[in-house]
Amino acid sequence: MKKILSAALAILLVSLGLYLGAQQLDSSSGGSASSKKDLIIYNWGDYIDPDLITKFEKQTGYHVIYETFDSNEAMYTKIKQGGTAYDLAVPSDYMITKLRRDNLLDKIDTSRLSNFKYIDKEFLHKSFDEKNEYSVPYFWGTLGIVYNDRYVKKGEIKSWNDLWKKKYQGQILLVDSARDIMGMSLVSMGYSMNDTNSAHLKAAKAKLDKIGKNVKAIVADELKMYMVQNEAWIGVTYSGEAAMMMDQDSHIHYVVPAQGSNLWFDNIVIPKTCKNKEAAYKFINFMLEPKNAAQNAEYIGYSTPNTAAQKLLPKSVREDKQFYPPMSTVKNLEVYRDLPSSKVQEYNDLFLEFKMYARN
Repeated sequence: MKKILSAALAILLVSLGLYLGAQQLDSSSGGSASSKKDLIIYNWGDYIDPDLITKFEKQTGYHVIYETFDSNEAMYTKIKQGGTAYDLAVPSDYMITKLRRDNLLDKIDTSRLSNFKYIDKEFLHKSFDEKNEYSVPYFWGTLGIVYNDRYVKKGEIKSWNDLWKKKYQGQILLVDSARDIMGMSLVSMGYSMNDTNSAHLKAAKAKLDKIGKNVKAIVADELKMYMVQNEAWIGVTYSGEAAMMMDQDSHIHYVVPAQGSNLWFDNIVIPKTCKNKEAAYKFINFMLEPKNAAQNAEYIGYSTPNTAAQKLLPKSVREDKQFYPPMSTVKNLEVYRDLPSSKVQEYNDLFLEFKMYARN
């Protein structure tokens, strides 16, 4: 009986020790799954200079846990499920509208951000957050056309309609995005990239079918690699992706069709799941610091909304109209709206039909 009691007592003491140890460890995290020194960020892949994360950690003592997503929709689903207590996320314009509507974001107190003053007023008060209560501009850019001047003469491509020319058969790469490619077709026909008229959407898809023979592939991130390796002459992609290609190959150029295109914004938000607001605000303010914003812009290749950071960029970058276009061009660009789910599905279905038809 003593042996049984001794064994039971030993088990009890071990269990108590484990419990007290766990309590001691947990006391530093306020009893939550993550420590108070953790900052959990949810962002697009390869969308921040890793050196800046290291710098932030050294300056503040916080530990950054960095997770990535590959689409706004995937990001939305995970935040809505609430399984991970994200402190910060970086959605695009139209998705901010959706997150706000579903009460998934906390308001941002800009008075706690001493560096918010560096944001260009041109990038504030946009339709997805008119009072700038829920988001802080991170990067902005455009949808456009890249081409290789080894195969396409400079200035030869100016319009979306140029992509339908027979001489480009089998030489075009398209980014795998329903809104962007359907939008490209809509604009080429004089319609809005936010059009919800079913007849117009069907007409846009029918026009896309006519470009099918020109399409070599419909791809995602690998579009950069294919263009740099001369696998195709032309690509439809984003300004930041184009900048990366141009850094690697001087024969690659980028153009935003004057007839119109997408003007997109990626903004930092604080999800309702945030457990470490102090760290969240410190990180946002850190990224708004002009030197840090400039470093990030040079690393990523997208356009910064930070006016002080722009002045720190190389002259060749800040004066490049391909990436910092004049307002005369910007006024013809459209920010995507959050469309009704039925229309999003319609866009996706029509794009899928086109992908099945297209040469890829």
